Amino acid sequence: MGSAISVNQTNFTTAVIDQSHKTPVLVDFFAQWCGPCQMLKPLLEKLAQEYNFVLAKVDIDQNPELAHTYGVEGVPDVRVVVDGEITDGFVGMLPEPKLREFLAQLQLTSVLDESLEAIYADAAGGQVDRAETRLAALLDQYPDHRGLLLEAASFYIDADRVDTAEALLAKISEYDKEHFPHAKKLKALIQFKRVASEPTGESDLDRAFQQAAGSAVAENYKAALEELLAIVRRDRRFRDDGARKAILSIFDLLGDDHPLTKDYRKRLVMVLY
Repeated sequence: MGSAISVNQTNFTTAVIDQSHKTPVLVDFFAQWCGPCQMLKPLLEKLAQEYNFVLAKVDIDQNPELAHTYGVEGVPDVRVVVDGEITDGFVGMLPEPKLREFLAQLQLTSVLDESLEAIYADAAGGQVDRAETRLAALLDQYPDHRGLLLEAASFYIDADRVDTAEALLAKISEYDKEHFPHAKKLKALIQFKRVASEPTGESDLDRAFQQAAGSAVAENYKAALEELLAIVRRDRRFRDDGARKAILSIFDLLGDDHPLTKDYRKRLVMVLY
């Protein structure tokens, strides 16, 4: 885990150059009046808590001599300092995924990713209780990390703790364009698991619907689509149009470009109209 500090002309050598011999330093040259700077700064501060680097923030209006020394012409301007050597990073605003790619290129590792790998290793080794304890601690440490919420939800779905998974996914808004599509897929999987685990239905359609849900959980999507399409043919009103909605959920799981989605979307339209 790294840290974020404010740097000026007086402490630049100690806080940046000298520190870079111990830990990589990212120098963020910014200005208070710069909109992209204000968008970038909280992202860098958040990542500094996850990756092992020091974020050194330099206000160019308060430290014009530093900006002149390092040839800063536009902000935000991020430089990389390793072993006392200052190199170019990037200029302008980058979204979080691109920032993570940039950090990976610097061979910086995420403490969060390392912790998740250890959790999955525990689970794979049969130490599920230990994995859950470590995951809960990680969620306490990063309560608003959307990527972690998705990973944790997947973990709990696999552990058949769908209520816990659903509560985590509820924290991801539909306005979160980056993470909501994945959350929507996991919500669909939760619904299939719930249906598949219901008591055996009394009618043929109930049993067929449960079988389709089980096929979806087992990732046998073609079988699930066939079973659900057959239900739509027999009774569109079954479970409040549930079979058609379930087909659309499988399309979400597969994605619009998947061959099964393209094929069964056409078949569904033919059955409906």
